[in-house]
Amino acid sequence: MASDIKRIAAIIAAEIGSRPEQAAAAIGLLDEGATVPFVARYRKEVTGGLDDTQLRDLSERLAYLRELDARRDTILGSIREQGKLTEDLEAKIAAATTKAELEDIYLPYKPKRRTKAEIARERGLGPLAEAILADRSAVPAELALA
Repeated sequence: MASDIKRIAAIIAAEIGSRPEQAAAAIGLLDEGATVPFVARYRKEVTGGLDDTQLRDLSERLAYLRELDARRDTILGSIREQGKLTEDLEAKIAAATTKAELEDIYLPYKPKRRTKAEIARERGLGPLAEAILADRSAVPAELALA
């Protein structure tokens, strides 16, 4: 967890033009429940003087990066369950910096949704459906018994 905060703090610090220590301190305050206006006004000494614009950007980017990490973990788990996870694929997923990039990597491995028609065919109802469509005047229950 501490390494995640350091990694995220370094990314955000580069984006908002601050030092990683400042970003880490602000992340700590936000994680404790402090609001951006409170931190900007009353905790400037802790954050090293980050202004409200930088703090707002930090807060938004923090939420995005945490969502990205959560999605990355979900995708890794799904591909691992399928038995298709390779070191190369894991490296690509770890290197993804946007949600769109992550979803593009995941697309070929994403489980396909099963429709009601597919489920019916799997249960052997295809011939019955064809018989009903061929003779619309027939009673479906009688065709099912045949």
